Amino acid sequence: MSVNRSAAALVEVPRGLAGVVVTDTEIGDVRGAEGFYHYRQYSAVELARARGFEDVWHLLVHGELPDPARSAAFAVETAELRRLPPEVWAALPAVAATGGDAGPLAGMRAALSLLGAAKGFRPVYDLDADQRREDTLVATAAVPTLLAALHRLGQGLDPVQPREDLSYAANYLYMVTGSEPRPQRARAIEQYLISTIDHGFNASTFTARVIASTGADVSACLVGAVGALSGPLHGGAPSRALDTLDAIGTPDRIDSWIRERVLAGERIMGFGHAIYRTQDPRSQMLREIALRFGGPRVDFAVEVERHVERILAELKPGRELHTNVEFYAGVVMELCGLPREMFTPTFAAGRVVGWSANILEQAADSKIIRPVARYVGPGAPVEVPGAA
Repeated sequence: MSVNRSAAALVEVPRGLAGVVVTDTEIGDVRGAEGFYHYRQYSAVELARARGFEDVWHLLVHGELPDPARSAAFAVETAELRRLPPEVWAALPAVAATGGDAGPLAGMRAALSLLGAAKGFRPVYDLDADQRREDTLVATAAVPTLLAALHRLGQGLDPVQPREDLSYAANYLYMVTGSEPRPQRARAIEQYLISTIDHGFNASTFTARVIASTGADVSACLVGAVGALSGPLHGGAPSRALDTLDAIGTPDRIDSWIRERVLAGERIMGFGHAIYRTQDPRSQMLREIALRFGGPRVDFAVEVERHVERILAELKPGRELHTNVEFYAGVVMELCGLPREMFTPTFAAGRVVGWSANILEQAADSKIIRPVARYVGPGAPVEVPGAA
């Protein structure tokens, strides 16, 4: 027998669940007022500065940073998982061809489903913790291969098979560009990937956890997360931040261009964040990386940042509006040879580790996520009009 709950019994929450605590997590946290975020007990930015991607991946899914021996073993273990099953590799041209202008992120939704079927992924509800973890490793290792192959196919180029002798980040760059990257570029992308692995209960992470709470398989959880990431309100805009630099063009146009748009109520892409009330620590680290590259593009980005922050402080007093991760992420990725259409997919190549960690944590809880909605439509009649 169903039980009707009165409106008075429902808990009122803000739109979009803003500020609502929905679960406990040991994966990490974002402390926006302090301009700080961490993975497990470690500063995420310090991890990006001091460790490699595979070490942080190990931390997220195994709960601890590896010692040198375990680090080397984990790198070998995950590198061996990069190659796709033959039937998935063979299907990628068709996936890329049907994707149109949607790009590799859209194609990856289909490709991840194919991967899960080819690998025989079963519902996480039916698996023990070790098998769940193994499925996330298989899927995560395959994501860069899928993204790079779909990109190259979309450009009319032959996809490049992954290499096991390169790090996660270097191999990703190699597969996208077709040539082995210089160490500085590989390390810069590695640090970017580490810095974006996890960032609180964002929409894609929450989506992955909702699906995991139903007991679905790992690929289904990741497909849902990618779908959420594809939305323009969540996927970020590193390429749009570069578009801003292009539109301004020269230093003498900065003030007039910015003032015109701020006074018109337009958003300046790459500035401001929903959580941080001070400097975005990811942006600060990426600025450091960009400055190590140097060059006119970096000098211009720094000049634009300085002018925009001054103008925003003047026109929007009392609000802390600084560069967010998107601003310098676009600069760094461009310096490393990534095309703009691969900026958000590159973000996904890092965030898939965070999604996987959240899937594993949620799968350990047998309670399905099942909120309710308050009905506000027309009153429902007792009988259907015209019923016999």
